[in-house]
This record gives sequence, C-alpha cells and structure tokens, in this order.
Amino acid sequence: MKTDDLVSMLANGEVAVSRRRASSRIWLAVLLGLPFSFAILLAGYGVRHDIVQAMFWPMFWVKVLFPLCIAAAGFVAAERLARPGVKPRHAWMGAVLPVLGVWLLAAIAWFTMPADDRMPALMGQSWRICAASIGLMALPVFAAALVALKGMAPTRPALAGAAAGALAGGVGASVYALHCMELTAPFLAVWYVSGIAVPVLVGALLGPRLLRW
Repeated sequence: MKTDDLVSMLANGEVAVSRRRASSRIWLAVLLGLPFSFAILLAGYGVRHDIVQAMFWPMFWVKVLFPLCIAAAGFVAAERLARPGVKPRHAWMGAVLPVLGVWLLAAIAWFTMPADDRMPALMGQSWRICAASIGLMALPVFAAALVALKGMAPTRPALAGAAAGALAGGVGASVYALHCMELTAPFLAVWYVSGIAVPVLVGALLGPRLLRW
C-alpha cells in the first residue's frame, strides 16, 4: 500500500488509534522528561532561596500556573493530533487564553505604574537568560514528546510538533519559575511567553521532518 493511500485511509477514520494509547504515551513522555528538567534546574540554577515565602504571593502562582495551563492545552492538542482524523478543536484556545490573560495583567500594570518603573518591570534582572533557560528546561520533555508522537500516527506533523512544543514549553517555564526571582506581569508577558513560544516554533519546523511517515 502506498503511504499516501494509508494516510488517506487513516484520516478518513478507517483505522482507529486508541485515545488511551495516545494519552499514555504522551504522559510517559512527560514523566520521563520532567526529572531531567528538574535536574537541569537543580544542577545549573537552584531553587530560589525564599521559595516558601514566595508561595504566599499571588504573582508567584501566576508565574507557575499560566505556563502549566499552556502545557495542559499542548498535551490535549498533541494527544488528539496523534490520532488520525481527530481535530484539536478548542485545545489551542487553552494555550491562547493564559497568554492573553498575562498580557492583560501586563497592560494594566504598565499603564498604572510610574513611567520610571516601566522598563525595570519589563526587563527585570534576568531578561538575558530567561527565554533560553525556559527552552533548556523544556528540552527533555520536548524530545520525549516528539519520540512519543513519532511512534503514533500524526497526519499533521507541523501541528503535532507545535503541540509538543507547547507542552514542553509550558512545563519548562513552570520548572524555571521555581528559580526565577522576577514577579512583574510585563516581564512574564514578554520573556516567559517568548521562552514558551520558541519550542512551539521549533516543533512546528521539525514536525514535518521528524514526524513524517
């Protein structure tokens, strides 16, 4: 059977791919990659010294949870895209809404703070390393997710790769948040979103090459 014919048959739903199998493989990818992300954090960065105190600050939880929401949306999208003929539906909205929420918080903070405080709030002390650090901590989950998707049947590899990137980027940002001292909404809106966007774009570019049948 020609590959194009097989893809067409799968896309038409004539061959089923178990939802449980897809979900289990992606969960396994997260569980395998996450310890390596924490290892990178602990070996190269360390947890912020005031982590217990920071847990009482609302912006700390914004910093941790909005990337996790993106990761959850990426998981759902990847799980659906791993099954031929299954559309991601509204999964991408689960990734977009947290970003819009952080951008809204950033806009409110930007226009209500004194003009002299705006650039320090945007750049913080760690803007040079933030996005790259998020990408580094996302790498183990990203690689594991691509391997998991490779073992299934994504018929839209670019989207599947982007979904793997959203999953990994969200996880990486949440792990990095345990080290990062920045708490301003403008900083999160630019540098955290940029750090998450990088694996999404890389996944979209690599997907057609690595996930192609």
